[in-house]
Amino acid sequence: MGTAQFIEWTIKSVVIFLAGAGGFAYLTLMERRVLARIQTRIGPNRAGPAGLLQPIADGIKLIFKEELIPDRADKVMFVLAPIVTVFPAMVIWAVIPWGTSVTVFGYEIKLYLADVDAGVLYLTAVASIAVYGIVLSGWASNNKYALLGGLRSSAQMISYEIAMGLSLVVPIMLAGSMSLVDIVEAQSDWWYAIKNPIAFIIFLIAALAEVNRAPFDMPEAEQELVAGYHSEYSGMKFALFFMAEYIKMIAVSAMAATLFLGGYKLPFVEIPSFLEPLVMLAKVIVLLFGMIWVRATLPRFRYDRLMAFGWKVLLPLALFSVFITAVIMVIW
Repeated sequence: MGTAQFIEWTIKSVVIFLAGAGGFAYLTLMERRVLARIQTRIGPNRAGPAGLLQPIADGIKLIFKEELIPDRADKVMFVLAPIVTVFPAMVIWAVIPWGTSVTVFGYEIKLYLADVDAGVLYLTAVASIAVYGIVLSGWASNNKYALLGGLRSSAQMISYEIAMGLSLVVPIMLAGSMSLVDIVEAQSDWWYAIKNPIAFIIFLIAALAEVNRAPFDMPEAEQELVAGYHSEYSGMKFALFFMAEYIKMIAVSAMAATLFLGGYKLPFVEIPSFLEPLVMLAKVIVLLFGMIWVRATLPRFRYDRLMAFGWKVLLPLALFSVFITAVIMVIW
């Protein structure tokens, strides 16, 4: 590995980290403003022009809030749990392509950190690690409500991961590759969301359950669990859980855009390479808006119905989607 390549990877890693942190901050503002608009409210508009400094004000508030650790908690695990939760949300960005490449001062820069041959497998493997942080936080708190929230989350995430994994088989089959760059390039004509809308809808539903978003936010059902697995967390430790949820929202939206909506490409249109990240960003923002809209519209599932929906509806549908895709590919 040459020095120039090492510097390039380092700069890309820093950019990904800063983009994730900034995206998390302003996604919270976007959510609060969109929810307010849907519910005929105003939303945050005091901190800075049009409320644009509200995320910074929230961050400063959380930094100065007192952090408490329960006396009988497992202190090492209690501190590690938020880090274990947020780490996969950041690492998942390594294989997401935001474009092909741009040339700067005669040096070609790829608009992704790595093009892994088993990119889809990498995504599923890294995304599944987040459940450990949530379970550890509930167990290490020595709080029964937090423990119930952690157990609920582990059952929910494991259940919906199966349907999500099967939905990802469809773009792999259609593209004949597990590389995310190859999958995007294969969608130059028709998006896979059009070729197989069942797999796309299953992925979106399972993604909501994976990031514990409404109507699948049972691990932190406030009416029953006093905020669930992070009941005992405050200050920056709580902020890390908050950060992990919103960065995962952006990550799963980027995954959906890459695997089913053509990523940085538009169908039947050649766009300049420097505009490709903007195309990808637009798709991610639309998907994030959809997540927020769902939260403002749908009531929370009852827990037994949530689990039954995952195993009795989504899983058979995902299997059917893979089967019908294979049949059509053979016939075609």
